[in-house]
Amino acid sequence: MPKITLIGAGSVVFTRNLCSDILLTPALQESTIALMDVDEKRLKQALDLVQALIAGRGLRARVEATTDRREAIRGADYVVTTFQQGGLEAYQLDIATPQRYGIEQCVGDTLGPGGVFRALRTIPVLLDLCRELDELAPEALLLNYVNPMAANCWAVSAATGRPLVGLCHSVQGTSEMLASWIGVPYQEVVYHCAGINHQAFFLEFRRGQEDLYPLLWEVLERDEIYAQEPVRIDLMKSFGYFVTESSGHASEYVPYFRKSARMVETELVPRFKDPRNSWYGLGRTGGYLNHCLSRLAAAQDDYQELIAGNKPLPLRSNEYGSYIMEAIETNRPIRINGNVPNRALITNLPVECCVEVPCLVDGNGIQPTAVGALPTQLAALNRTNINVQELIVEAALTGKRDAVFHAVMLDPLTAAVLTLPEIHAMVTEMLAEQAAWLPPKLATP
Repeated sequence: MPKITLIGAGSVVFTRNLCSDILLTPALQESTIALMDVDEKRLKQALDLVQALIAGRGLRARVEATTDRREAIRGADYVVTTFQQGGLEAYQLDIATPQRYGIEQCVGDTLGPGGVFRALRTIPVLLDLCRELDELAPEALLLNYVNPMAANCWAVSAATGRPLVGLCHSVQGTSEMLASWIGVPYQEVVYHCAGINHQAFFLEFRRGQEDLYPLLWEVLERDEIYAQEPVRIDLMKSFGYFVTESSGHASEYVPYFRKSARMVETELVPRFKDPRNSWYGLGRTGGYLNHCLSRLAAAQDDYQELIAGNKPLPLRSNEYGSYIMEAIETNRPIRINGNVPNRALITNLPVECCVEVPCLVDGNGIQPTAVGALPTQLAALNRTNINVQELIVEAALTGKRDAVFHAVMLDPLTAAVLTLPEIHAMVTEMLAEQAAWLPPKLATP
């Protein structure tokens, strides 16, 4: 049976969901699950939780926990990364410092100043992990869930060449949402989706040979639908296709929605009239950070209730991780949308950038499929984000401080708000206050 290692297992909610998925997969029910985190208290909670899941289902799986990353990955078949380098302390700086300069980030983990600095903190850790995998688990498949997905995966691929796939749930979640909007059973839907992580597009959405886009165009005019996803619907009306990432996220990747605090509060937030959007704080600045902070206490309650057996065990989720492992172990093929290097996959995006495309998975591993050219306007929109990602990777792999400044200068949201001198001042401040988590070449002027 395989050994499955989670790096960053102290994220109790994600660890619970992923391990529950693994334990609900017959081919994985006798696996060894190795949990690793630097926080001993949270690691102990994760261990107790997974042990409760195993006991509650009467399985023969084994779980072990360690703060030693090398020990956790030794002999692993699958390594799943879920960590957040710098934790909430660094994340708060990602949001607060740009906000003082006028940058209103809702999530700040993928693009924008927050995404740039999260990547610069994360990529060195991923590269260290890959070097250890070469020594201790050379055949292991790396499954990365850590944001910013595209920059992280691009850097790992460029620096190590290690087999990996970046995983997100935005394609699954969005396709389910669209099917529900038009009243088509999800199991009858077929879609073709491609682009980059958090900015991929449903190029086709159909039932058999029936194109379902005409039905989508109809329902988008309904007020109760628009109230759920105002940003994504505005983008579809302007660019012609529905994008994968939620309105809170999507509003950060383009220059149109968050030019000032006043614009966010008086023009953007009022469009979110559906209470289900509260997860992102109605698109407000720091909405996801506030969600994370509020979830700390709730996660503790969930943990205690699950351990005590007072809550039902989770069902298998739509996260790709367990399905990938199952397909490889059983050689029963599945299709996912994975983040992989662009090697003749999307022809009008840069070679070797990280793209999110349909992939076949079976006993041969992850096999990306060629998409061809995206519609010109979609590729152009993707390239505005890829420009930033490319400079992040250059900064992380070479230690060039100038590349950090260039990355933020080219960020669509930042460029819509700040002058070049203001950007230079903000980046200089962020480099200084985050020096403890950055490589020495970037931290030192």
